[in-house]
Amino acid sequence: MEFDVQHMIELWPEITKAFGQTLYMIGISLSVAIIIGLPLGILLFVTDKGLFLENRFVKSTFGFVVNMVRSIPFIILLVALFPLTQIIVGTTVGPLAASVALSVAAIPFFARIVETSLREIDKGVIEAAVAVGATPWMIIKDVLLPEAKSSIVQGITLTIISLVAYSAMAGIIGGGGIGDLAIRFGYYRYDDTIMIVTVVILIILVQLIQQIGDWTSKAIDKR
Repeated sequence: MEFDVQHMIELWPEITKAFGQTLYMIGISLSVAIIIGLPLGILLFVTDKGLFLENRFVKSTFGFVVNMVRSIPFIILLVALFPLTQIIVGTTVGPLAASVALSVAAIPFFARIVETSLREIDKGVIEAAVAVGATPWMIIKDVLLPEAKSSIVQGITLTIISLVAYSAMAGIIGGGGIGDLAIRFGYYRYDDTIMIVTVVILIILVQLIQQIGDWTSKAIDKR
């Protein structure tokens, strides 16, 4: 493989545009994942057997849907969601369109992480809150979330890193971003420079996300 600095400089506007598109897709899908996935993860936990909102039907139904979506390979999910994407954003190509599939993939992924984080909480703490007459909302707000916040932040970090990989994959169907750039220039045009640059950018991005996530998680962990 050959690396051409001059060629990289010439394509720098394309590179920065693609990087911006990647951040755009990740930002949208992460926001949706947190807004929907966090309550969903809490619901999966509190409706489990022995918990204060135990409900086998709700647990089984939502658990099945979450597992079903997670079992579909992302590239297949991208194509399968074309009709929904067309309805929501009016197109099936571009960063905004790719964000639909990214969001759908991220919601169940993050929901399971939230559920797992809540399971790490000492059951005695929850039982004590129930014993003193705390309402379900109070238990969720004042016990579950504060106790699991460090683990949830780590889950957010893991979700972002997964979205970086998924967003690169979205380039296969013209989703834009770093993946799209790598395919258009690096693969179809055999451009080694672009391939090297995109790989390096993704590595640096993931490392930065992991470092920030680890630092934040430790900073808010008061245990």
